[in-house]
Amino acid sequence: MDKRWSLQGMTALVTGGAIGIGHAIVEELAGFGARIHVCDISETLLNQSLSEWEKKGFQVSGSICDVSSRPERETLMLNVSTMFDGKLNILVNNVGSVRTKPTTEYVEDDFSFHISTNIESAYHLSQLSHPLLKASGFGSIVFISSVGGVVSMDCGSIYSLTKGAMNQLARNLACEWARDGIRSNSVAPNFIQTVMAQPLLGDAGYKKSLFSRIPLGRAGEPKEVASLVAFLCLPTASYITGQTICVDGGLTVNGFTYQPQA
Repeated sequence: MDKRWSLQGMTALVTGGAIGIGHAIVEELAGFGARIHVCDISETLLNQSLSEWEKKGFQVSGSICDVSSRPERETLMLNVSTMFDGKLNILVNNVGSVRTKPTTEYVEDDFSFHISTNIESAYHLSQLSHPLLKASGFGSIVFISSVGGVVSMDCGSIYSLTKGAMNQLARNLACEWARDGIRSNSVAPNFIQTVMAQPLLGDAGYKKSLFSRIPLGRAGEPKEVASLVAFLCLPTASYITGQTICVDGGLTVNGFTYQPQA
């Protein structure tokens, strides 16, 4: 295989990798030959996934971690450093959560929950991973953001502001850490067929209205996000950094179109 299209010999940490988009990302990275460590808050889901990956012959290990906890983040990175001999090629900040409410109904706990889970965890893990990514000589950080951080979406203002902050963090780190051989990009999915999206996609009216704004007319699949994440981590993407790339079926570029009946 062309080395530009291989992750053979490279190491990766994927947060929240037991289900959904994270699970698909692990499969994609492993398929390109990467050794991966996955953390997740659910021991049951993590163990199920690890068993599945072992049967497929993937090099994946895992540990329980609540990334909203600073001490648990520090423990996670110490373990990753030991496991991968002080070097890490890929960090995928995938963990994210949402509480959908009108802005006037959010309370203090809602704000701190979104900030600690979605943006503080990604910020701190990036800090902690910096020496490992630098030591690898070829480092890549990918933030799993959302189209809600690019355009206005009816999925909660606090969630959206954390994703907008994530996109800006990717830009800052791309410029600040380029000298250390580290690239940083943000991937912003539309609604994807996952457990987290089901409450809204299960609402027929919401789904119809949403799909009418998506040129491709549907929600995305986890593997459609994972393929872009893997590409951004490959040597062939070595000149791409600081970007926010939407995986959205065209939602964010859709202005107004009118197609009269034939």
